[in-house]
Amino acid sequence: MSPDPIRLLLEKWRTDPFGSYQSWFLWDERLKNFRSIRRGIGQVVSEIEAGRFGNLYRGSSLETIVHSIAEQRQIFKGADHAFLWKPKLRIPDIYEHPDNQRAFGRLLDTCSCCDTADQIIDAIHKIDRLAIKGLGPAVANLLYFLHPTLMPPFNTAIVKGYNAITGANVKLGKWTEYLAMRLGMLQFNDTYRDLLSNDLGAIGGFLFDIGSNRYPAPPRDNDEPARLAWARDLAVVRAESAAALKAQALSKETDRTHTEIQGWLRDLGLALGYTVWIASNDRSRTYDGGRLGDGCLTRLPDLIEQSSAADAIRLIDVLWLSADRSAVMAAFEVEHSTSIYSGIVRMLDLALTGNSHANEGLYLVAPDDREGEVLAQLRRPAFSRVSDLKVRYLPYGELAQNREALARFGNGIKGVHAISKLLI
Repeated sequence: MSPDPIRLLLEKWRTDPFGSYQSWFLWDERLKNFRSIRRGIGQVVSEIEAGRFGNLYRGSSLETIVHSIAEQRQIFKGADHAFLWKPKLRIPDIYEHPDNQRAFGRLLDTCSCCDTADQIIDAIHKIDRLAIKGLGPAVANLLYFLHPTLMPPFNTAIVKGYNAITGANVKLGKWTEYLAMRLGMLQFNDTYRDLLSNDLGAIGGFLFDIGSNRYPAPPRDNDEPARLAWARDLAVVRAESAAALKAQALSKETDRTHTEIQGWLRDLGLALGYTVWIASNDRSRTYDGGRLGDGCLTRLPDLIEQSSAADAIRLIDVLWLSADRSAVMAAFEVEHSTSIYSGIVRMLDLALTGNSHANEGLYLVAPDDREGEVLAQLRRPAFSRVSDLKVRYLPYGELAQNREALARFGNGIKGVHAISKLLI
């Protein structure tokens, strides 16, 4: 009996270092961004309900979260296109039409508050009946971050991949087509559950890689010559991935790694007499012959642990706490190559707990060439409170050049303050 070609393809996909499973689905930052995106959706809803959303996409709270989603590596690249205002077509009609805008807000609010697929689907049918021009299933990318086990992501490549694998003819742009595809994806997910996940991002990533032509889809019939040709094509992809991985391993690393920067901040904090917290999902990372979390706290102060923002604060890359562990004195988010948005949101969460003396010790630590990106994010209207918190930009170069001297001669947070920049 011939092996199941879908199973063979899934097994290859899971081990491919450049496929979406390894490069996106298992990416630590993917999970760290869920809460910040959910919070951003809540802000969109609040502004629409209060009549403060306005009639522009650029600079809006919606642009902020959609931009953050679009930065979620390849699978969501271009996610913002559907929400950009297209003046000649007058779409999507949620900027000039207040009733449509409020309906969009109700959809997001309902889906934020509910916990069953039936409730979400009912809300989708309600907005679909309004036939809002230009507002289609691309919104499902927002719903995915609210309910990743119930609603799959959606884009052109995912649709193409689904059609190639199943022989279906799903069309873009209609909610009914999306919902039909969702049912097929759930059935496929159940069949190959051992190779996929309850999180529908996994099957979304698999179909994305098929639809973007990373892998050829297997033949859907018993045509043995076609199956053998497909196997040869798949072997070519496997060889290309192996060659690329080898080249990557042999190439000289030019960027500092995220873990290395966390290690620098850990060691500097300990040298200055602080107790240090490392993000809960990073503690076990290998660093300097040990683990990144060696010598650091395993529990935050009770006031933080008991706060509603505890899950987000535990994911802040590095915290420096007072020697008695009673309060946070400084917080650092290392934005190596990922969305700056999520780091800012976690800073805001920390400030709102009231258990922090770090209002002048909040740092976005990023490569020297990301200063413009940091400034652009801090200037977004969604982050108007950030100017009160005085979040600062700490370039890698300044930290690399001065960390040893600060460790030897530094006086608390003052030295770090001196090598960072207040951008707004």
